[in-house]
Amino acid sequence: MSPARAHRARVLAAEACASASAGGELVGSAYELMRAQLVEHLRHLKTIQSVERKIEAKRNFLPIYKDWVEAAVETGRGAQDRVLMTVLVWLIDVGDFQAALYVASYAIEHDLQMPDQYERNLATVLLDEIGGAALAGKLTLGESVPVLDRVLELTQDADTPDQARAKVHKALGYAYMGRTGASEVDVGTVPADAAKLALQHCRRALELFDQVGVKKDIERLERRLKSAGELSV
Repeated sequence: MSPARAHRARVLAAEACASASAGGELVGSAYELMRAQLVEHLRHLKTIQSVERKIEAKRNFLPIYKDWVEAAVETGRGAQDRVLMTVLVWLIDVGDFQAALYVASYAIEHDLQMPDQYERNLATVLLDEIGGAALAGKLTLGESVPVLDRVLELTQDADTPDQARAKVHKALGYAYMGRTGASEVDVGTVPADAAKLALQHCRRALELFDQVGVKKDIERLERRLKSAGELSV
């Protein structure tokens, strides 16, 4: 797309998003064009069996929606937007968590609904998918804590399954321990302050869901802090 055409597309997107009132579905030719493009892409994704290849396809599709998404977040007034919400999920799928949370902040502020095919509200999607990504080692240790903290902040008032929220607390516990994916760490080498935070999150995860899988981690962290005389029960 030429710079002039890209600028025109962004102007049309901004006008469409700014003119729609909160709560209703977006309308207009610009939105219909984006929805038609989305339908075509969704149809293509259904022909792909490999999850890895689906993710790569989404990565290739995302630049097409960039102007629309930015216009919606910057100028939108809270109209329901199937394109925006689908792209939000794709951003999580490809691992662009900062961009996903940028969009999610707008969507939660305006109570935007997930398209029917996702069968979960947005808060649950964030907890499930980003928490799961962290536990699978798809976030670096450097980004895990700020990303997961932001997920908890955005979803704190939402009604979600306890198992989903437990997943994020477990992931935060592991992040403070220095664990990524299935890796193990020597808990004895974890700094006391980090061990306390890890224990706090692991305990919270267990409170929410007793099958979350942190009981041994809690025991190890308690021994680590007890040996240092820093365990507060």
